[in-house]
Amino acid sequence: MFDDVSNFVSSVDGTFLFTLIVSVFFVLLITFLMIFFVIKYNRKRHPKGTNIHGSVALEITWTAIPTILVLIMFWFGWRGYEEMVDVPEGAMPVNVTAQMWKWSFEYENGKKSDTLFVPVNKPIKLILNSNDVNHSFFIPAFRLKKDVFPNRERIAWFQAKETGEYDIACAEYCGLNHSYMYAKIIVLSDEDFNNKMYGISEEDLKLLDEMTKGN
Repeated sequence: MFDDVSNFVSSVDGTFLFTLIVSVFFVLLITFLMIFFVIKYNRKRHPKGTNIHGSVALEITWTAIPTILVLIMFWFGWRGYEEMVDVPEGAMPVNVTAQMWKWSFEYENGKKSDTLFVPVNKPIKLILNSNDVNHSFFIPAFRLKKDVFPNRERIAWFQAKETGEYDIACAEYCGLNHSYMYAKIIVLSDEDFNNKMYGISEEDLKLLDEMTKGN
């Protein structure tokens, strides 16, 4: 939790952590109260049952507190959702195609691969499509998941903060070999990415950019 390898980790993990703390607190509280009342009002101490009259203040309290907590959870979730659908301008587009049972990726320069290569600290715009059935593009380490449907383009984005190699899975059952539908995302430095995609170094790319601006 909070390994912060992508821009979504903190918000997603923070929401889950808040929900977990609230859930554990109320499980412990309710369990304690159940045991406490079972002991306090057992038959030996109270052989004759008595009616307990309602309390308006108590009913308002136990209605208001869960409502407020649920609204806070909703607010955290909505903030995270807004961030995930707000693709930054200038994000690098990558076409992602899902089919039973593999992922394929196509870049701006027309190159294709079975592994997703991206530069570190740069927003990546994923244009997701399926050739057959429903799939779900899932990068667990990045806290990113997006359903992919046939005949319907879907958009997702992320920004990797650390170089490294991470798993891409399908999170929607899509047939016999669904569990084998894995790929890799490899996050590279800018220079390594340019060498991989364009076959030129960072220095050559800067020189080419200066020459272009000069013309």
